[in-house]
Amino acid sequence: MKIGIVCYPTFGGSGVIATELGIALAMQGHEVHFITYSRPKRLNALLPNVYYHEVSFQNYALFQYPPYETALTSRLVDVALYHNLDLLHVHYAIPHASAAYFAQSILREKGKDLPFVTTLHGTDITLVGKAPSYQSVVEFSINSSNAVTAVSESLKQDTLDNFHINRSIEVIPNFIDVNRFDSAKKRHPRPAYLPEGVPVLVHASNFRKVKRVEDVLDVFYLVRQSNQAKLILIGDGPERVPMEVLGRQRGLDKDIIFLGNQDRVEDLLQWGDVFLLPSEKESFGLAALEAMASGLPVFSTNAGGLSEVNVHNETGYLVDVGDTTRLAEHVCEVIGNKTILSQLKIKAKARSQAFAKEVIVPQYLALYQRLIE
Repeated sequence: MKIGIVCYPTFGGSGVIATELGIALAMQGHEVHFITYSRPKRLNALLPNVYYHEVSFQNYALFQYPPYETALTSRLVDVALYHNLDLLHVHYAIPHASAAYFAQSILREKGKDLPFVTTLHGTDITLVGKAPSYQSVVEFSINSSNAVTAVSESLKQDTLDNFHINRSIEVIPNFIDVNRFDSAKKRHPRPAYLPEGVPVLVHASNFRKVKRVEDVLDVFYLVRQSNQAKLILIGDGPERVPMEVLGRQRGLDKDIIFLGNQDRVEDLLQWGDVFLLPSEKESFGLAALEAMASGLPVFSTNAGGLSEVNVHNETGYLVDVGDTTRLAEHVCEVIGNKTILSQLKIKAKARSQAFAKEVIVPQYLALYQRLIE
């Protein structure tokens, strides 16, 4: 098959999954064309069967904002015709689904029928998509897609609750390459700022308000009242500087390590003992899954699709949003008991196998084949 993939080329979950899916498809012999405004972050090597097409656009003085959706549509038409694509797979509803619909309409007039799949990832539905300025277009684009998938049952239900959807939505969860996160493959020695024997808490996100990163610091502050510990923060975003300031105010700055955005997060997760994800909304929780595959139990809220990934009292713990006291109690209990921590680590890693790419990617391939046929 010749497959076009449209995504945001960022460190966010939708971009990561889209890129990993494309790479997995290419490894199986399919021809994959990424179409976006810059090279995806995880697409960092020259791989066979993988092609990248940049969407370029000019912002004339007449335009207050660059017309990206129009430029994307034109690029989709060009790539689909020149490379004779069989199918488009667009990740994140805004503006990719509407651009795909527009491109499909243009291609029909040129004698080419190109089906497209829309995958819903989270805030494109739960936050941005519900905004009055976008809602009608998002709703129309979903209903006009030839197939729609969501990354969790929770997100599927959110979509049905907030939009008038007249077509089926298939749940295909996010996935990972479990071998990539195999903690048995030690990649880097433990750095000096993480002394042996001192528990390490880890958090990774895009540092937006919805991730409630201030709750990460609250949990760490409470844990530090009775335990030695270090906190690794992976990622970057608007809450990064406020986190640094808050850490200094609470006297925690010597024990917090900000590592910024990282291409190889698996190299850092191997140093951790537990993973914190106290998000307000989480359609799936890809960061949690990556941590589990690395052998880290997850301490999270029960928001959105997290309970479909993290099993309470088995692979970690789930608490209500904002209950940092309870979350800290669970962390203290676990890091103070090596037997419990070891059991959680084993079960977390085993649970991640259910989301291995070998399990999930064939579900996308089956969907593609149904559409093409």
